[in-house]
Amino acid sequence: MKTEGLATAVESCGLLAGSHAADASVRGSCRVGSGHGLSRRCWPLCLGLLAACATALLTACSISYKFNGASIDYSKTKTIQINDFPIRSSYVWGPMAAIFNNQLKDQYANHTRLSQVRRNGDLKVEGEITRYEQRNKSVSAEGYSAQTELSITVNVRFTNNINHDEDFERQFSASQSYETTQSLQSVQEELVTQMCKDICDQIFNATVANW
Repeated sequence: MKTEGLATAVESCGLLAGSHAADASVRGSCRVGSGHGLSRRCWPLCLGLLAACATALLTACSISYKFNGASIDYSKTKTIQINDFPIRSSYVWGPMAAIFNNQLKDQYANHTRLSQVRRNGDLKVEGEITRYEQRNKSVSAEGYSAQTELSITVNVRFTNNINHDEDFERQFSASQSYETTQSLQSVQEELVTQMCKDICDQIFNATVANW
């Protein structure tokens, strides 16, 4: 490499690293001497800056597989199989299964580059909606129920066919409250949608985000 090219590379690295002081020092010390290139005494400093730039580039490349919060090695893990979750709770609201299943699949579609397949996925997510219930949450000064709490619990089985050490079976829950002056029918869709979103976030974090 010509000395002029090396000086240019060093100056570029200094700008990339945001180290204006170091860059000025290099330019000042390296142009003293011959007047046409780099003096011998500044070579170690120049090489050190180039090494730092290379390290920064390699570090940037090493985390490139992180995509919207997911930590996935896409060179090994390319597909995911997400089975529909049936409702197994004693209390059932019909649209809940579709809301949950669509949100779960959208979560992985929007936040990873994994291809969703019907079978033989590198990752597999399956399970059941096991509980959907409501209970009195708080009591007013007059002794009447003031709020009602809705909750959903989902049982999840996760299989990582690339690394079975990460397999698990676990339950995830979410809850929302509403005033007893409101009817369940008037708030049910909104609250169930929010609870499904919360649970899908939890499942996503537990399976591919490593949080």
